[in-house]
Amino acid sequence: MEYCGAGSLNFIGERRSRRMKLPARLTGSANRRIIANASSLVGTASATAGLGLVYWWFAAHRFSPTSVGLAYAAISAMTLLAVIAALGLGTLLMGELPRQPDRQGALISAALMLAGVTGGVLGVLFAVIAPHVSSQLGPIGGSVGTVVVFAAGVGLTTMTLVLDQALIGLLRGGLQFIRNIIFASTKFLVLIGAGLSLTHTNGLTIYSTWVAGILVSLVCLLLYALRAGLHLGALRPRFRVLRGLGRATLAHHVLNLALQISPLTLPILVTALLSARIGARFDIAWLVANGIFIIPYALSLVLYAVGAAEPDLFRQRLRLTLGLGFASAVLASAVLFLGAGFLISIFSPAYAHDAVLPLRILILGIFPLLIKDHYVAICRTRGRAVRTALIVLVSSMLELALAISGAVWAGLPGLSTGWVVALCVQSLFMLPLVYRTARVGGNSAPSERPTKNDAQAVPYLERPSMVEVSTTTE
Repeated sequence: MEYCGAGSLNFIGERRSRRMKLPARLTGSANRRIIANASSLVGTASATAGLGLVYWWFAAHRFSPTSVGLAYAAISAMTLLAVIAALGLGTLLMGELPRQPDRQGALISAALMLAGVTGGVLGVLFAVIAPHVSSQLGPIGGSVGTVVVFAAGVGLTTMTLVLDQALIGLLRGGLQFIRNIIFASTKFLVLIGAGLSLTHTNGLTIYSTWVAGILVSLVCLLLYALRAGLHLGALRPRFRVLRGLGRATLAHHVLNLALQISPLTLPILVTALLSARIGARFDIAWLVANGIFIIPYALSLVLYAVGAAEPDLFRQRLRLTLGLGFASAVLASAVLFLGAGFLISIFSPAYAHDAVLPLRILILGIFPLLIKDHYVAICRTRGRAVRTALIVLVSSMLELALAISGAVWAGLPGLSTGWVVALCVQSLFMLPLVYRTARVGGNSAPSERPTKNDAQAVPYLERPSMVEVSTTTE
């Protein structure tokens, strides 16, 4: 990492680099960065999912069902609390870091500290309250030590959520990929060690492996940065700068939470409306379908980051991500449609009868999701996060309403159909904005300024059409 100015982290991960300025019209390198960073997100999801399957397989064979159940509940709670505690800081950094190159280190460190403390506080509160809500969660708050371990897990997970998005904002997606691989590998190795050497274990033993994995991954990333030339002075937090972006942070946080309503609620609805047995089948189909839903999400996320760095080329980048997204969607959906039976049978042959048709219906949702995710990216760039959050909230209610109606009408296939139909209705509403923004006729960034109600959710993008790139010399 080459230190360039007060707090600049533009060249993270390049030990020997030389800077040169290129006109934004030279787009080949920028297009490769979009593909590389989007691929890193997809690769992270795929790799961690694969390692996760092995991780839970070993846990199920070496630990008691009670321990595994408690660990899964604790990790789920940790993840949910971390999403809440992130406060939209990661999304904010993706847009702000390219605009404030001299404050990148200060912004990242301040955001990580705020996120970590918020996550830790929520973790303590949950650990103290949880035993009073359910006796099954009693071990989480059983002692001061278990409360500290759980709170540390929430705080560290919150920090990694923010950090990974910040690295995408710096267009260093490869680093977040490596960090996640280190995390997944470390927690698995620690789990193996605990399972083979410890005689007395419980659910928090499994949970602690996640905490250890996150710590090791963060330490490795910091050591790599220091070895590459990062000055610790660049990481001195500037909370005053972050405080000035508080309203923007809140706007992003509200939008992020609105986007999570439907994906988190659908599995619960299936169990509540149909049965736990059918719910298990839907969970598998939903898991497999989300494996391709990450594609439009990753492309739109990188588009937002690149839009902040190169606003004059926003339309060109948008056309690129739309084209890549559509081609990937056609290929991925065709593969999953034909291989649905085989993929479901990997988990359990007994699930194939009930889960194959819902999976084939669900994967069609990738096409309207491509429009929806890009619509959200465009609105973030235009500073319309608050208004978009309201639209997404209404859209989520429509998804749940049609899914419920479909479940009542035709069970699991009906629920899947209702959800996809709701996505199609949304995409028809969102498509005109995406089309107008992407149509041929210019490469400038969207010209609409933020509305007063959005309270400067994302500052208007006006920057020279000049980007800084670095080339590694080995």
